[in-house]
Amino acid sequence: MIKSVVIAENQRGLLIRDGRVITVLGPGRHRFVDWLNRARLEVYPATGLFQSPWADIVAKQHPELAEGNFVSVRPGEGEVGIVRVDGRTAYLVRPGMSAHVWNVLEDVTVETIDVDAQPKLDKRQLAAFETATIVGGAVPAPIAAVLVDQAEAGLVFFDGELVESVGPGRYGYWQLGRKVAARTFDMRPQPVEVSAQEILTRDRVSLRVTLTAFVQVADARQAALGVPDFQAHVYKLVQFAVREAVGGRTLDQLLNDREAVDGEIVAHVRAELGEIGVRVTQLGIKDVILPGDMRELLNKVVEAEKVAQANLIRRREETAATRSLLNTAKLMEDNPTLLRLKELEALERVTEKIGRIDLHTGAGAGLGGVLDQLVSLKSA
Repeated sequence: MIKSVVIAENQRGLLIRDGRVITVLGPGRHRFVDWLNRARLEVYPATGLFQSPWADIVAKQHPELAEGNFVSVRPGEGEVGIVRVDGRTAYLVRPGMSAHVWNVLEDVTVETIDVDAQPKLDKRQLAAFETATIVGGAVPAPIAAVLVDQAEAGLVFFDGELVESVGPGRYGYWQLGRKVAARTFDMRPQPVEVSAQEILTRDRVSLRVTLTAFVQVADARQAALGVPDFQAHVYKLVQFAVREAVGGRTLDQLLNDREAVDGEIVAHVRAELGEIGVRVTQLGIKDVILPGDMRELLNKVVEAEKVAQANLIRRREETAATRSLLNTAKLMEDNPTLLRLKELEALERVTEKIGRIDLHTGAGAGLGGVLDQLVSLKSA
């Protein structure tokens, strides 16, 4: 029995008889004899991956059939296969996996990378490999991308071991046979709010104090390895420092000299920080919260102080005014003309409040006579 089959330009046929691969058929019409119906033909697209149970058999048992039709990629342990199709990275093949790529219609090249010797990807490789199809499963991802923003520092860990410190940018690492993790640290001062602390002053006054500290990472490597959480560490140090500074002072000392208290707290925290890669740039008391009865008592004290100050100022002003009057009286006693001028000023102020003035003079006196009687200036 003669069978006829047509293979398209973008296809290839696999002729199988009695469970054995006979040949790979190219484009065109093909005839073959199959008297007992023991042969069959499997047709595959001739681009991309050759995904067939027969692919490995053809590659291993019939290399002469594979040659010129597809390329086989088998990276070993610790290696990854990079398959480029027409110059574009198309496939990443995991270690221990195999892939077969048709090369009859496309130009296929293969590169093998030792991920142990070259664990880091450059920017060009990262951009190209991230879009490739993963042969052997996409989980977990074969590439770990690390993004470090501006004003940050990054640390890269392989299986928990610190291997590299990096600055701002985007980086890629092979995650085959290892677990890649990264930590980033903002190198700018960061606020740490220390919530209200119940503290007893030296004069037995209970109060609550809140503080704000600004912490800056100076060395990312030391900050990551020195303590588990540097912000929590600074938080605890500030708590201890404020209790020591406030507990050794009276309430009046605390309220009257907060700058000295702030300075003592900062000095204590900086001394206890040690070499953990962070520093406290600023620290200060934000609020001092007193109990209700203590606030009322302090308000009364402040009110009494202000009243006393007001009385003192009033007495000073009264004394100054009396002294001024005494000096004026002495001047007028020694100078009658000055006394007469003061009388005229008083008369002027009185007349400003009078709407009408009626003058009654004797016969023939006139306005001039009235003025002569009203004002009389004599030389001293």
